[in-house]
Amino acid sequence: MALIVQKYGGTSMGTPERILNVARRVKRWHDHGHKVVVVVSAMSGETNRLLALAKAISATPDPRELDQMVSTGEQVTISMLAMALNSIGVEAKSLTGRQVGIKTDSAYTKARIESIDTDVMTGHLDAGRVIVVAGFQGFDDEGNTTTLGRGGSDTSGVALAAALKADECQIYTDVDGVYTTDPRVAPKAKKVDRISFEEMLEM
Repeated sequence: MALIVQKYGGTSMGTPERILNVARRVKRWHDHGHKVVVVVSAMSGETNRLLALAKAISATPDPRELDQMVSTGEQVTISMLAMALNSIGVEAKSLTGRQVGIKTDSAYTKARIESIDTDVMTGHLDAGRVIVVAGFQGFDDEGNTTTLGRGGSDTSGVALAAALKADECQIYTDVDGVYTTDPRVAPKAKKVDRISFEEMLEM
């Protein structure tokens, strides 16, 4: 039995159907006896939508209020994934960055993680639950919600894995596969059918 931290990005969480697919994937790991923590991003495009709303109100939104606002995207997806897991027979709890004790500095919109209190997570894991954690967010000394900046959900996943001394941190991304170069930049990029761990690491 291993402790696994999995991170799923916005495209993987982009629709209710995709969220159900993630739930089924998580269930397979849980059914094999592993303890699983899942870190998720907001639905694809949601953070940009929220940022656009803020800009429609103010050309220079207050950073504290901006963090309060954009952090809600992940709160939607953690609840949806927890609901999906519970609906297929896996006991799951959704938790915000604050609820899992991700303490940061007060650099709103680009906060850095200072510490993580693992007690709440350990309690749920020991009870056999899957924990679904909002990526990209934490809280500061004064209890304000903070966000970690773009790519912050990956940061959350790796930081939680380190704090929990997880056996693995798996970062999933919704793509066709590994290409010889970025297919969005080079139209002649070719998909690689097979790649060794060493080759992938080198790339």
